[in-house]
Amino acid sequence: MIIPHSGWTRKSAQAVHDLPLMDLLFRAQTVHRENFDPNKIQTSKLLSIKTGGCAEDCAYCSQSARNGSTLPASKLIEVQRVLAEAKKARDGGATRFCMGAAWREPKPRDMPALIAMVEGVKAMGMETCMTLGMLDDTQVVQLRDAGLDYYNHNIDTSERYYSEVITTRTFADRIDTMNRVQEAGIKVCSGGILGMGEHTGDRIDMLLTLANMTPPPDSVPINMLMPQADTPLADAEPVDPIDFVRIIATARILMPKAYVRLSAGRSDMSDEMQAMCFFAGANSIFVGETLLTAENPEEDTDSILFAKLGLQAETAEDHKRTEAAE
Repeated sequence: MIIPHSGWTRKSAQAVHDLPLMDLLFRAQTVHRENFDPNKIQTSKLLSIKTGGCAEDCAYCSQSARNGSTLPASKLIEVQRVLAEAKKARDGGATRFCMGAAWREPKPRDMPALIAMVEGVKAMGMETCMTLGMLDDTQVVQLRDAGLDYYNHNIDTSERYYSEVITTRTFADRIDTMNRVQEAGIKVCSGGILGMGEHTGDRIDMLLTLANMTPPPDSVPINMLMPQADTPLADAEPVDPIDFVRIIATARILMPKAYVRLSAGRSDMSDEMQAMCFFAGANSIFVGETLLTAENPEEDTDSILFAKLGLQAETAEDHKRTEAAE
């Protein structure tokens, strides 16, 4: 359940965020080295298992049927196709396979296929993650028993700003699902999106909500908005790169043991900006050409960047050692 954390308040988190940049980066990198190998990056693959036609009205999303997007809806794809993609991802070095469906919540008829996907990916030796919208108690238990490791449910922004972005469900709805997942013993993956018109204080409050969970999420994706055509945020102003790096560093300090994922928006980031994010504590990325419906750097581009920076993809054995040290 989310309760106040004795170590972090808005005032103390703001003070961290507002440090001179060199001091902030030094502190973030120090915390990072205390908990992770600074030269290892976890690589995950995200597959859209059901695209378009979502009943939610998230202003950033091209998959919403309510916000003006013209992306066509698809059905839940076949289990064997998902497993074939998972095998390709594993053979390419990914250690976590994430599956995302564009809907408000899964229906009972969808659960057998979802369970089979989790079980099949898990049998390949990969970590499993799903993002399916809201879940009820029965669905959470079914996914847990199938072997689901992580459930992604981003809070997107602060509670104050949330209704400016989404009106079809509340911030409390998001928290309820996260609590339900966590209480069932599934790890939480939750983060947010920068660049939706929010203030700096909203970004800090978003991180505080996550940091004050007990325990905090094990995985925290930080996304930079990639404006999608035909959505309310299609003309949103780009995020300042230094402001983005500050949020990565603040997330690392507030949540020392979480994997902080440099997520959507990397295709619009320079090598130098990504390097600063890695130094600030980001240690997880998605690989592959797309993230659901948004562009993502191709694997060759990531390999070249890793070689420039002396970084290596985290192996399953590396991940087990990190977990054992916690």
